[in-house]
Amino acid sequence: MSNPAQSAPPKIGFVSLGCPKATADTERMLTRLRAEGYVFAPDYASADVVIVNTCGFIDAAVEESLDAIGEALNENGRVIVTGCLGAREEVIREAHPQVLAVTGPAQEEAVLQAVHAELPPPSYAQGALIPVPAEGIRLTPKHYAWIKIAEGCNQSCSFCVIPQLRGKLVSRPLSDVISEGERLLEAGTQELLIVSQDTVAYGADLRYRTELMGANAMQTRITTLARELGERAQRYGAWVRLHYLYPYPMVDQLVELMADGLIAPYLDLPLQHGSPTVLRAMRRPADQENVLERIAKWRARVPDLTLRSTFIVGFPGERDEDFEQLLDFLEAAEIDRAGAFAYSPIEGAPANALANPVSEALKEERLAAFMDLQQQISAERLARRIGHIEQVVIDEVSAEGAIARSIHEAPEIDGVIHLPELDGVEVGERIKVRITNSDAHDLEGERIREMRT
Repeated sequence: MSNPAQSAPPKIGFVSLGCPKATADTERMLTRLRAEGYVFAPDYASADVVIVNTCGFIDAAVEESLDAIGEALNENGRVIVTGCLGAREEVIREAHPQVLAVTGPAQEEAVLQAVHAELPPPSYAQGALIPVPAEGIRLTPKHYAWIKIAEGCNQSCSFCVIPQLRGKLVSRPLSDVISEGERLLEAGTQELLIVSQDTVAYGADLRYRTELMGANAMQTRITTLARELGERAQRYGAWVRLHYLYPYPMVDQLVELMADGLIAPYLDLPLQHGSPTVLRAMRRPADQENVLERIAKWRARVPDLTLRSTFIVGFPGERDEDFEQLLDFLEAAEIDRAGAFAYSPIEGAPANALANPVSEALKEERLAAFMDLQQQISAERLARRIGHIEQVVIDEVSAEGAIARSIHEAPEIDGVIHLPELDGVEVGERIKVRITNSDAHDLEGERIREMRT
């Protein structure tokens, strides 16, 4: 008579931290593990092994990751660590020497090998092999999904250590990405969210090589990928949204695809600052007048364009006049949605060696001033949408109503559209609403009932 404990498939617990790119990494690992017959535990107690996918971009993320590893060790005891912080194994081993294994980011094979060493794959006799959905295991709601198109980055921004953690740019084959998008659309996904460290650089490491897809020869470029995914998404009424766009000239071509309705009219451009002096110290493009001219042209071409960006205040050497230039740029650009954080040194970043660091008190003062101004700009931009009728997708439903987004809001990042007292809808459903109110972050709306003929 067989032992039930021996016949049960091995269970993996998973903790995923960090950005959407890390979420995409986690989804790929989960898909590989499920394909080998592992099942996933809902809590520490029932897991045979716990994998922690860490973040290590800033000090706060390092602390959060180390805390998560410690919690997993305390609650379970058998922990494998991967992700960005895994590239700094000595930091993890110093804090938690008892972890079973440490691997770097996007190292799926190494993670699987570590799992196999501690928890061998189930045999066919155990009956644990479970069919994997064609679209893979996803952590997001069914109606949207992250697609990671490349790993690493070729930029040398002085405040960043991503190239050290994740290496140089490595683009996925064009056909692989398009196939993943097709599988997701066929499975009912309504929004494809394209991510990488530097999305516009996609294909540069491959010298934009040409792939033969069916009877068509296609170059491995972000413009090709966006067009091909956009055309496929149109057949399903789905959206394609691009994230993390370095402001290369190629962005102009992406705006043309937005004007043609193939991809969402949404630019996620991490501009970082408005002072040419600070931007040069950051090793970023420093021609902000040109950026303002391009923004004006983009908005002329796509009047309903939404512009999102991120900025750093208190960078070493940032003078009062530099910060004023940043505020002036923010006002002139009328960024729809902007986030900012006060500069903090990151181990290994070249900016650590720069002279004239800004005091913590002044950093916080400038951050507050930046956010005050941005809230005013965001409030004004959102108020312009009052009275508009927009198609939205339902993200959440509760007794109080529903929370939705339009094509102008990215999930998990931007504000939302509140639909109070709305009932009779489901998550993932598309409806039309009239925008009735707004504040600095969110909108409010009411459902428009379409007449039936």
